[in-house]
Amino acid sequence: MKNIFSNIKGDAFGGITAGIIALPLALAFGVSSGLGPAAGLYGAIFISFFAALFGGTNTQISGPTAPMTAVSMVVIASIIAANNGDVAKALPTILTVFLLAGLLQIGLGILGLGKYIKYIPYPVVSGFMTAIGVIILVTQILPSIGYYSKEDSDYVDRFKPNVEQVIFDRSINDIKTKKPDEALDIRDYHSALSKVESINNAEILDEAKVLASRETSGVWGTLKILPRALQNIDWLEFLLALGTIIIIYGFKKITKAIPSTLVALVVMSTVAIVAKLNYQPIAEIPSGLPLPNWEIFTGFQLQNISPYIFTALTLALLGSIDSLLTSVVADNMTKTKHKPNKELVGQGIGNSIASVFGGIPGAGATIRTVINISSGGKTKLSGMIAGLLLLIILLGLGPIASKIPAAVLSGILITVGIGVMDYKGLKAIPSLPKDMSIGPLKFSSEVLIMFVVLLLSTFWNLVYAVGIGLVIASLIFMKKAGDSLGKKSTVKLLKEEPWEDEKDFPKTLKDDIFIKHINGPLFFGSTGDFLQLKSQLPDKAETVILRLDRMEYMDQSGLYAMEDMLYDLTKNDERILFVGLQQQPRYMMERIDIIPDLVSEEQIFDNFSACMLWIKKNIN
Repeated sequence: MKNIFSNIKGDAFGGITAGIIALPLALAFGVSSGLGPAAGLYGAIFISFFAALFGGTNTQISGPTAPMTAVSMVVIASIIAANNGDVAKALPTILTVFLLAGLLQIGLGILGLGKYIKYIPYPVVSGFMTAIGVIILVTQILPSIGYYSKEDSDYVDRFKPNVEQVIFDRSINDIKTKKPDEALDIRDYHSALSKVESINNAEILDEAKVLASRETSGVWGTLKILPRALQNIDWLEFLLALGTIIIIYGFKKITKAIPSTLVALVVMSTVAIVAKLNYQPIAEIPSGLPLPNWEIFTGFQLQNISPYIFTALTLALLGSIDSLLTSVVADNMTKTKHKPNKELVGQGIGNSIASVFGGIPGAGATIRTVINISSGGKTKLSGMIAGLLLLIILLGLGPIASKIPAAVLSGILITVGIGVMDYKGLKAIPSLPKDMSIGPLKFSSEVLIMFVVLLLSTFWNLVYAVGIGLVIASLIFMKKAGDSLGKKSTVKLLKEEPWEDEKDFPKTLKDDIFIKHINGPLFFGSTGDFLQLKSQLPDKAETVILRLDRMEYMDQSGLYAMEDMLYDLTKNDERILFVGLQQQPRYMMERIDIIPDLVSEEQIFDNFSACMLWIKKNIN
């Protein structure tokens, strides 16, 4: 504890500054996620405090971030949709997925996988980050112009005819859930129909609003409703969002000593409140201490979260990448060295505890960490102070914060979306080598990966997009590695390039004995050339010497190629002699009995001199 309190003044100033900056972002990310501003604030409080306490980067400031919020938004929307728009009913499942992500993150740290996160290809990360920016920008268009589809009565009316079918389908699904092993009978359908007949106009309207909101969610939903939204702009909301954006970018030119995001939040909110403008406020922030949601444990059902296990793993990996990248930045500024696995454990603990209290997940935040260090933060205490400050603000200013205009937070998020895109990667596109071609069209494989991830993330699914990007990147890497290593594994005739110890080979035997050199590994990328050996054999050759001195490794593809080639040779009564067989290839060949079935121990020699002695004794 002595080290933690060795820089109290600097840590206090750094933590307070970072906490103040985190406030508007936490509220904005909470709103963007779909769980409300309180969820963002709770996440910032618990993640900041516990990730700092247990993490491996002394100056790291953690909390909700744009990438984590974007993925969380998809998770939240899908689970709410699966629960027919009922947020309260969906919340335990949502928080359970977040808890699982935190626990997986702890597991990654305990298993020591932190050092491997850096091997995720840059084009995948670049495409993903740019997609995050695009998603945030597009999805904030509607709130920034004050359009909410559930409040557009004419648009909502379009969905009323669908309500009866939706309620009937829901009732049938509920019955199937209650008796999964039984077939439905006529009474079950009558029961579902009676529920449809019993709904009143208010319930129909509520259900239609849910359907309208679902239809206009995400990037596709926003783009589909955008023409209608532009015809129904609320100019007050638009001016509040525009004013927020102008202050954020404009105030930075005046001074960077005070966070422009906080200035924009305070100024625009004060104007709206004091002038008593008729604006749309954010959801109410509960007063008092955050309370744990015990239903995560008491109502746990594996089938509720099993569809989201891969998503939880994606959140864990994304949070790990985000945090460790920030840790590297902190190392460069402080000339220290973070502990990656300990950092993952700390982040996982922070995310796990935050989920229990209803917070959205987060990670190490680069800007907040940089400001903490610049303001004097040097130890874990700075991150803990940032979390405590947010808790104090929650307890003392919760009712006031509930009056913040939603358009102001939307304006803040628009600037976040613009800032999070990977401009470095986008600017590099023209200069990247065009190493792939389809017919006359040449293009860069890295650009291909980047745009595949970008487009799939933006218009389909963030989680699957990353997985597909990794698969494509791996396949391209394997192809390049195979082509590169394949060039090192060559087939040469003796008379072309004899090795130094072969120069005295008897000329009288050159037609009877064929020597094959294998330079480099025998693996899937080089097996094609290797299998051409048969066509290279001189007509009179009865003995084949395989020079394996430089073949340190063979994979399963190489192993079976070797077996096929040796089988063909022995079938035609050719002798096979191994020279310089290495340990790993020998082990592989012994496993499937190439040794001794096709090549006996007597036919394996440590060096070429020993092989020549055998030849002189056994071949005339």
